[in-house]
Amino acid sequence: MKARVLVTLKTGILDPQGKAIEDALRALAVEGVESVRQGKVFDIKLALTDSAKAEGVLREACEKLLANQVVENYQVELG
Repeated sequence: MKARVLVTLKTGILDPQGKAIEDALRALAVEGVESVRQGKVFDIKLALTDSAKAEGVLREACEKLLANQVVENYQVELG
């Protein structure tokens, strides 16, 4: 089973990397970009077939390693 985990900064948390990307896009004359928030994407292949168990394993991985829950949110997508 394949899965994707999206990790993003919580609202209100400063994002210096996103701001740097935003500034670079403006310097490159890319028009229409209002703001940028960066995050992380993890594409994970699981040796599981049960969706509920897979989601549980991925949530555990996020809570233990992939996401800093103090400043980040995560979303699990099974596919």
